[in-house]
Amino acid sequence: MQNGYEGNTPPSGERGAVVIKTSPNDNVAIVANPTGLKRGAIVLTGIVLEEDIPMGHKVALQTLKEGEAVIRYGQIIGFANQTIEKGSWINENNISLPQPPKLEDIPYTKKDFPIPAPLEGYTFQGYKNADGSVGTKNVLGITTSVQCVAGITNFIETKIRKELLPLYPNVDDVVAFNHSYGCGIAIDAPAAIIPIRTIKHIAQNPNFGGEIMIIGLGCEKLRPERLLPDAQFTNSQQPLKNNQASILYLQDESFEGFGEMVDGIMEMAEKHLQKLNQRKRTTCSAADLVVGMQCGGSDAFSGLTGNPVSGFAADLIVRAGGTVFFSEVTEVRDAIHLLVPRAIDEEVAQKLKYEMAWYDNYLNQGKADRSANTTPGNKGGGLSNIVEKALGSVVKSGTSPIVDVISPGEKIRKKGLNFVATPASDFVCGTLQLAAGMNMHVFITGRGTPYGLNMVPVIKVSSNTKLADRWHDLIDFDAGPVAFGIKTIEEMGWELFKMILEIASGNKKVATDKLGLYNDLVLFNPGPLT
Repeated sequence: MQNGYEGNTPPSGERGAVVIKTSPNDNVAIVANPTGLKRGAIVLTGIVLEEDIPMGHKVALQTLKEGEAVIRYGQIIGFANQTIEKGSWINENNISLPQPPKLEDIPYTKKDFPIPAPLEGYTFQGYKNADGSVGTKNVLGITTSVQCVAGITNFIETKIRKELLPLYPNVDDVVAFNHSYGCGIAIDAPAAIIPIRTIKHIAQNPNFGGEIMIIGLGCEKLRPERLLPDAQFTNSQQPLKNNQASILYLQDESFEGFGEMVDGIMEMAEKHLQKLNQRKRTTCSAADLVVGMQCGGSDAFSGLTGNPVSGFAADLIVRAGGTVFFSEVTEVRDAIHLLVPRAIDEEVAQKLKYEMAWYDNYLNQGKADRSANTTPGNKGGGLSNIVEKALGSVVKSGTSPIVDVISPGEKIRKKGLNFVATPASDFVCGTLQLAAGMNMHVFITGRGTPYGLNMVPVIKVSSNTKLADRWHDLIDFDAGPVAFGIKTIEEMGWELFKMILEIASGNKKVATDKLGLYNDLVLFNPGPLT
């Protein structure tokens, strides 16, 4: 199988006992059969299973004595904590976690990366913005400067959708971004910059077309003016004159009661909707894609099918001149020694290591470590620990050189492959990827999740066909055929790339948009509360 996978070839018309190796050096293989394999099944070159092993879980290809390394992806994912007989089930109970790579020991040598042939002629129908960015949706965005106003923004979102949107057919939706920040905080603490710039940069997402509304209370520490592009901080409770079209304070003394507040917001909304309604889809280059790659509800197949397929599509986007980023620090930490050599230069290599060290310290402050990342669902899907998970997770980055590293809440600065540092939590990661500027989202899952965002299309990729069949109306793309050699990673990578263009053009809707399934955005806030 492609990418060095080795497995049984399924007999014509049926599937025998199928296991998959990710590298010739592996001493474990992954059970691919949807119903798992029973004790006595024979795999590869005559290895007999000593016990029943579920789908996605590992079978020992040789006897491992206590302390010997367990190898998958050609890398050590753990050490046997007891003797494990050949043909036995290897899981989180019989292997121990290795230490993470020491950042100071990871060398960097600048190298010349091969330049693949440019991918030309691929386009989509998008919304061009004055700042040069391109949207894939046309959305009226409402953000807030403090959680106190969330009740009224939820109310107004519903009212605008019902009463105003039908009058502006070119506008796709109205979205209120509520959050738990804005007051009762140490506004000038160093870590406070993370949630502040996240809120500010989400308001600049290409899908809002620059027509963002900010609803403030009036007495909050986070001044709404601070959330505007390049705005200067002001201590005034009144909006700056040139910002009156974008900011409304509920404490404005001209408002008499709730009804007048609503009328004021509706009047503001109409002005923005009139401008958004003038936006038209035009032909844009694939170079205008900004695609965020993310995993959630991962299983052992994620690193075999969904992530490699997404990684191949990522390489195609980069070849077309576009931008891709991957994230999730704890799901990169144990594979950082594989990523540093891919940095375009010494500065990027150091940035990668800095973000790893920053997060190590963040976890230490909470008396936690990266081992807490692996969920019961991950383990149920065959991922024994965070090392195995990380080695499969980074595959979605493809093979392109990493051109920049973006700290939490920052916007991307360069086209190409970026690492956007975020926690691994799905909704926090998605929030920070929105702030970074993504206009398309690819989300790979093995166990399944209804995760969705209403600000950008979210293409849900399943790592196994069993999930895709069961969640037929929630999954957009099934990468499962790769596991049985029915299709190659390359074939499915091209299919995913073309689907991204179709959905970016508005020609096809993702499942979460069809069903209206959307997660709340959640800020990463390491700063202190007061």
